Amino acid sequence: MTLHKAIFSLTFWVLLCASFNANSANDLDSVRVWAAPESTRVVFDLSDSPQYDSFTLTEPDRLVVDIKNTKNKVKLDNVNNNSKLIKRIRTSKPPAKGTLRIVIDLTKATKSNLFTLPPTAPYGNRLVVDLDDSFSAEARSKTVTQSTDTNRDIIVAIDAGHGGEDPGSIGPSGTYEKRVVLAIAKRLADKINSTPGMQAVMTRTGDYFVDLNRRSELARRNKADLLLSIHADAFTSPQPRGASAWVLSMSRADSELGRLLEHTEKHSELLGGVGDIIQNSDVEKYLVQTLIDMQKNNSMVMSNDIAKDILTDLGSVTHLHKRSPAAASLAVLKAADIPSILIETGFISNPSEEKLLLNRNHQQKLADAIHRGVVRYFEASPPSGTLFAQRSNIKHKVKSGESLSVIARRYGVSVAGIKKANNLKSDVVRIGQNLVIPRV
Repeated sequence: MTLHKAIFSLTFWVLLCASFNANSANDLDSVRVWAAPESTRVVFDLSDSPQYDSFTLTEPDRLVVDIKNTKNKVKLDNVNNNSKLIKRIRTSKPPAKGTLRIVIDLTKATKSNLFTLPPTAPYGNRLVVDLDDSFSAEARSKTVTQSTDTNRDIIVAIDAGHGGEDPGSIGPSGTYEKRVVLAIAKRLADKINSTPGMQAVMTRTGDYFVDLNRRSELARRNKADLLLSIHADAFTSPQPRGASAWVLSMSRADSELGRLLEHTEKHSELLGGVGDIIQNSDVEKYLVQTLIDMQKNNSMVMSNDIAKDILTDLGSVTHLHKRSPAAASLAVLKAADIPSILIETGFISNPSEEKLLLNRNHQQKLADAIHRGVVRYFEASPPSGTLFAQRSNIKHKVKSGESLSVIARRYGVSVAGIKKANNLKSDVVRIGQNLVIPRV
């Protein structure tokens, strides 16, 4: 054999082996099921980026997923399945050699969405299947029932960040943010529910992921007066520590930490606000936009004021990273019709604060402090028609830059009403002056 032929033969076999390995390189390494009350996420962990097709079948309802050039290394009967939407996950006869056919037997016809995710610590390549049952009549009925009288509860939506497939930040000792913030959120919900005139709703109550858009939608569905998103901060170095509160910025964040938050969050624009007006009237487009802008501005002012009250109380139980609310363009804060605050309870990337965040007593102190701040704000500025608004006259301490018209607009009362309640002869007020705000 000549040298030329030998080189050609060797090259041929190398290419053939490479082609064979490429066609059989992908492995299904594990399957994880994350069940939420209204949806389920199934995650297929693969050794390489998958090529796939899918289709549905009926009688019985099934979702079929074909993953090309893939071998199964998972005992599917042993997959932990706590979903109400999935009977079981199994393999079936493939349409072609080398294709792995996965069948998800469903309990009912369900909307599905499939997509791939690249490697992101702590996970590798993933094929994700989202099954959504949130549009069923049963799911739509699972909302807070508001009283029709004038003594309704103030509804506080509590959002435990991350969850399920998304662990959030991971502490030096391996603590997952999603677990810490769920524990704090549940304690906060208990405090809210134990307060006469207040009621809590949670965007998630277990270890599952809720889409960022859905978090605000759940708050809106339950007619929430406030949305609190509970998180644990992280930075690229272990030194930063302390709690902070974030409100919506209409532009990009002006701090490194804010930019880091924006970078790690999945951006999703929420138009939000005055949805019924948009759907049920023939008003001109410019008027609709004006209504949205007005409601967004009002929500942003309220968010900032409530965040200040929360930080005041958090400062009594933990170190504050920032004593004033910070601003960033975060998707979970973008509901125009609901005042929304993202609370960072501490830096999980700081070894000392990671230990604190795992401590049950500290978790309770954080929940108590957030609760006190929320209650104090709503005692001073109760929404019209709530039990809080019926309890007593509201008291307001005049701050720098405030006028009677600004104060009246904040509480939804008239300037004349404030003047009458306080025996004022003019519209002039002074900083530090205590005013009685009449009930609406």
